[in-house]
Amino acid sequence: MDIVLYALTALLYGGLAVAGWRAHRHTAVEPALAGVPSGMAPAPAPKMSAGMGGLGRALLLVALLVHGLLLHTTIFPQNAMVFGFAFALSAMFWLGAGIYWIESFFFPLDGLRLLVLPLACVASLLPLIFGGVRVLSYSAAPMFKLHFLIANIAYGLFAIAALHAVLMLMLERRLQRMRGMATRHTGNGWLTSWLDTLPPLLTLEKLLFRLIAAGFVLLTLTLVSGIAFNEQLVDRALRFDHKTVFAFVSWLMFGALLTARRISGWRGRAALRWVLASFAALLLAYVGSRFVFEVLLHRAVV
Repeated sequence: MDIVLYALTALLYGGLAVAGWRAHRHTAVEPALAGVPSGMAPAPAPKMSAGMGGLGRALLLVALLVHGLLLHTTIFPQNAMVFGFAFALSAMFWLGAGIYWIESFFFPLDGLRLLVLPLACVASLLPLIFGGVRVLSYSAAPMFKLHFLIANIAYGLFAIAALHAVLMLMLERRLQRMRGMATRHTGNGWLTSWLDTLPPLLTLEKLLFRLIAAGFVLLTLTLVSGIAFNEQLVDRALRFDHKTVFAFVSWLMFGALLTARRISGWRGRAALRWVLASFAALLLAYVGSRFVFEVLLHRAVV
C-alpha cells in the first residue's frame, strides 16, 4: 500500500511540475518566434500568470491528500511513531505545497509553484532512501502530538517563506540589471517569462512577512510545548543540545527580523538574506541534527 502512495504522490507532483515548466518554456519561446526579443515581451495574460486552472488545482489537491495519507501511514504505523530527517523534509514540503495551493487562489504565484512542486516531489521520496528512523515510545502522548503538529505547521510556513525570499532576491537582481541597461533583453527568455508571472515585489513582501509572523507565533508555541513536554517526560524543562540551541537561535533571528520590520520598516536584500539565514538555522535544528545522527553517525535521535 505504501509503495503505491509513494508512486502516486511522486507522479502527481512531478507531472504538475513538468507541465508547468513546459508551459513556461513555450511562452518564453513564443515572443522570439514572433520577432520580438523575449525580454521585451509583455507580461503573460492573467490566465497564464495564474499558473493553474481548475484541473491543475484539483490535481494538486489530490496530490496533497495522497501525500498527507502517505505521511500519516508511514509516520504513525500501528500506534507507534517513525520519524527522521527524510520524513521531516517530506512533511515540510507537503505543508509548503499546501500553503502555495491556498495562496494561488488569491495571487499569481506560478514562479513559486515551479519551485515548490519539484522539491515536494523529491522530498516525498526521501523516506524510501533514508528509512532508518527511530520508533518513539511516547508518540501516543497528547502533549507530544500537539507539539509535533504545531512544529510541522511552523516549519512548513517558514519553508514557503524562504522560497518567497529566494524569488524576491531573483526579482530584485533582475530589476537592478534592467536599470543599468538600455533594453530589457537579458538573454534568458524562459527565466524572464517565469519571473514575469510573479506579483509585484511589494505584494510578495507583504505575503512574506505575513508568513513569517504566522510562523513565528507557531514556532514560539512549538518551543513552549516542547519545554512542557520535555518536563513531563524527563522532569527537565530544557535540554541544551544542538537541536535546542539552533531552534532558539532561529526564533531569536526571526523575532529580530519582525521587530526591525515593525520599528524601522526593514526591507530589501539585507532583510531577505536574514530570512534565509534564519531558515538555515531552523533547518539545522529540525533536519540537520537528524541527518547528522541518522546518516553520518548511524545513531537514533529523538
